[in-house]
Amino acid sequence: MRLAFFGDVVGRAGRVALCERLPELKRQLRLDFIGVNAENAAGGFGLTESIANELFDAGADCLTLGNHAWDQREAIAYIDREPRLLRAANYPPLTMAPGRGANLFQLGDRNVLVVTVMGRVFMDALDCPFSAVEREVSASPLGLVADAVIVEVHGEATSEKQGMGHFLDGRASLVFGTHTHVPSADTRILPGGTAFQTELGMCGDYDSVIGMNKNIAVRKLSSRMPYQRHEPAEGQGLASGIFVETDDKTGLAVRAEPIRVGIGLKQAVPLVDG
Repeated sequence: MRLAFFGDVVGRAGRVALCERLPELKRQLRLDFIGVNAENAAGGFGLTESIANELFDAGADCLTLGNHAWDQREAIAYIDREPRLLRAANYPPLTMAPGRGANLFQLGDRNVLVVTVMGRVFMDALDCPFSAVEREVSASPLGLVADAVIVEVHGEATSEKQGMGHFLDGRASLVFGTHTHVPSADTRILPGGTAFQTELGMCGDYDSVIGMNKNIAVRKLSSRMPYQRHEPAEGQGLASGIFVETDDKTGLAVRAEPIRVGIGLKQAVPLVDG
């Protein structure tokens, strides 16, 4: 199978950067499954139903959220009726969080399990992400129930994200991090066959401070005064993510490469034989 996942979509610049390029990338890379983190897609804070439909219409099969999951109030009702939209799987049971943290997507005769969790280092305290992932992956094991297993760690700490990669090595097709918006340079396949990247980066305007207007961000950082709310940068954007090809028998990765298309960073588009 050929899989792609894209990092946090930030505002309109991120939506345009991704949606304008996704149909061609799907054709060019012959993608079977596309995932997108959409938690910053609505003005930098959360997701609305109309924006979710925009991303689905462009070719996304799955959207994930993170710490901004509930910034748009309509998402609370929307996520309960949209199984393609996932929030973190490690919310404590007593929160009774709407929606789901994992889904087994059916693609004809093949199944793709997607699980997303939030990290706990420098983030809001949730239940253990490792326990949550173990629960979901054990219920739909790679090669038995799932033809591909994709796990996202939405978190701050590099160590926590890399720890999850090694925790799942040999049991997942792809493990990656999101949330910090700057792509890491460590796209690789771990010894057990799991594709990994610490941070996918963002889909957004890179002439910014992690996708937000640089002038507002610098003023707030340098003055420590809350002059105004952060706003997404509105220049030309770049879509950043990862491409993975898996072995049809094992579901493990045989190829992993970064995807970067647009304005702001050096381009990276995998070559796929016709």
